[in-house]
Amino acid sequence: MKITNQIIENHGLKASEFENIKKLLKRDPNLLELGIFSAMWNEHCSYKSSRLHLKKLYTKGKQVIQGPGENAGVIDIGDNDAIVFKIESHNHPSYIEPYQGAATGVGGILRDVFTMGARPIALLNSIHFGSPSHPKTKSLLNGVVSGIGGYGNCIGIPTVAGETKFDETYNENKLVNAMAVGLAKKDKIFYSKAKGINKSVVYVGSKTGRDGIHGASMASAEFDENTEDKKPTVQVGDPFTEKLLMEACLELMKDNSIISIQDMGAAGLTSSSVEMASKGSLGMELDLDKVPCREKNMTPYEMMLSESQERMLLILEDDKEKDAKKIFDKWDLDFMVIGKTTNTNNLTLKFNGKIEGEIPIEALASKAPIYDRKWVRKKISKNKINLKDLKKINMEEALVKILSSPNHSNKSWITNQYDQSVMCDTAQKSGSDAAIIRIHGKDKAIAVSVDSSANYCKSHPLTGGKQIVCENWRNLITAGAKPLAITNCLNFGNPENENIMGEFAECLEGIREACEFLNYPVVSGNVSFYNGTNQKNINPTPVIGGVGLINKLSKPISHNFKKDKNIIILVGKTFGHLEQSCFLRENYRIFDGMPPDINLLNEKNNGENVLKLIQNKLILSSHDISDGGLILALCEMSISSSYGAIIKKPQKLTNLLEYFFGEDQGRYLLEVEPSNLTKVEKSLKDSNIYYENIGFTQKDYFEIEGELKINIKDLFKINNEWYNNY
Repeated sequence: MKITNQIIENHGLKASEFENIKKLLKRDPNLLELGIFSAMWNEHCSYKSSRLHLKKLYTKGKQVIQGPGENAGVIDIGDNDAIVFKIESHNHPSYIEPYQGAATGVGGILRDVFTMGARPIALLNSIHFGSPSHPKTKSLLNGVVSGIGGYGNCIGIPTVAGETKFDETYNENKLVNAMAVGLAKKDKIFYSKAKGINKSVVYVGSKTGRDGIHGASMASAEFDENTEDKKPTVQVGDPFTEKLLMEACLELMKDNSIISIQDMGAAGLTSSSVEMASKGSLGMELDLDKVPCREKNMTPYEMMLSESQERMLLILEDDKEKDAKKIFDKWDLDFMVIGKTTNTNNLTLKFNGKIEGEIPIEALASKAPIYDRKWVRKKISKNKINLKDLKKINMEEALVKILSSPNHSNKSWITNQYDQSVMCDTAQKSGSDAAIIRIHGKDKAIAVSVDSSANYCKSHPLTGGKQIVCENWRNLITAGAKPLAITNCLNFGNPENENIMGEFAECLEGIREACEFLNYPVVSGNVSFYNGTNQKNINPTPVIGGVGLINKLSKPISHNFKKDKNIIILVGKTFGHLEQSCFLRENYRIFDGMPPDINLLNEKNNGENVLKLIQNKLILSSHDISDGGLILALCEMSISSSYGAIIKKPQKLTNLLEYFFGEDQGRYLLEVEPSNLTKVEKSLKDSNIYYENIGFTQKDYFEIEGELKINIKDLFKINNEWYNNY
């Protein structure tokens, strides 16, 4: 078949890239080879627009066993235990086919984790939808939530935390980011690097079908009016088969049979074989006649590009095939030796006794394009918001508006669809700042959280990047955990647009700066570009997933008030920053201005000392202050308990709206028993930390002296109002 310009374009390749392919091959590619280049050179697999910037991230630390570059990151939590975790996007598939897109996103991230030798112990997610009034939002929301719950519940992994947000920027491009966390032994981590010549390359799992072909390429392009035509590119998942595959792989990992292992995710058999061979500086020869297929007359092109789910590629030690096959037979899974490693440094594909394709491995991997795209810094907004210029609103009105809004209303109607307790190690479910998972059979635990802040990142990407790392760090602190490392999912628009590329570069700069200062390294992640439709792009939405360690878990600390007449301490200074606040968004539809400043020294000092207070059992409850400011944080602590609060008016900041709704960073709320107040205050003073005694807990009512008084039951009703009417 002659390769035409239209065929090249249909494969998502530019004319210049095609010319480069010809130079690398020293000839024209055939259709199979073109398809393979298309899969490996697309944005999703090659990171061609982001690689230069990703190299700048802070990825080191004594706790890091494996950083970026493998299926997932690995950190040391002591006692020969390791945590394996990663977050990835499944944005494009989930918009086209919400249920299967979300479900296979969960399945894919789980494989990334158990491929490393870890048993998955928790799932998290970050999902963003368009305006609730948009005609597609309700069906997309229902489909995605059902897909996440359906897959996770069936495979038996608890979905313990996440976030759901709404904004019109996602009307035509919603985001579905899935995170998985697993537990492994430090000395039993498995990697994807191929080793040795003439080693058996083994296909295991489900059979290959025609679903998901060109899925990776689809995820590397903007949508247009023909979006619905891309449904065949969406994979179809089977959680029951994934469960069998997980158990079979973990069983095989108990001996010394596996040299390397790689899941068949984006680009399927193509990416798994190329990545394994590339990392080992080897070649690989595949006999495609031996690939288990569930459909008749599949071509080499279809087999190599299919993204059928629940499949793995293994390289085994000599004479281990027979014993390995017994395990996969027991679990009723396909097991087939389909090739071998070679010293040719080529990917050689045979079919019907003929060589159908032969490509240098380095041409697909190390020599894939790397673009240093033009980018510009965000111009600093000079629009200053003056409350005096706005329509007057009283505090209760403003609070009700926020509490009843889609983004701040109770989300239990979502989380109740997820099994949060299966495996019986969930010590704290979603609803607090972070979920807590016990390390089975031990007294230690991990805390996990996911966070994003698209509004801050849009207004000032550098500050927004720093902020979202700090917020995630604070969420782990309030759970009593020492933050150890993060994974990130970087969701942006078209990188060929210099403004959007600027948002990406500056956000990464902010993430790097915060991670390095806090010693909070990035160990894994994912970049999702081209989240746009007809040249209308989403707001920059980096998502941070964090993991922290609790050395001794007695009783988990949560954010709900515990007792009557306890002291409420506000840690950190309040300046009353309202620009980019949800107060202005929800009450005035104002989106101008700069996000609040990030003082990394204060973040570190305040957080480390709050953690010390929690570890010394001087704090009954804790909550970080972020979106919505002080008043929303107080209401969340009240709604989740049977206790409210009575809060004093501030003495130094006279504008009450600024004080209570301002979103100044680095702040915490602490509930302290009167008997421990002296110790707490001394600890804060000794560390030169600013704090205020702002009030105390009380029964039944949330109250700000002289301004408002609301029954906790009424607050709860207000907080549930949006969903009940949606």
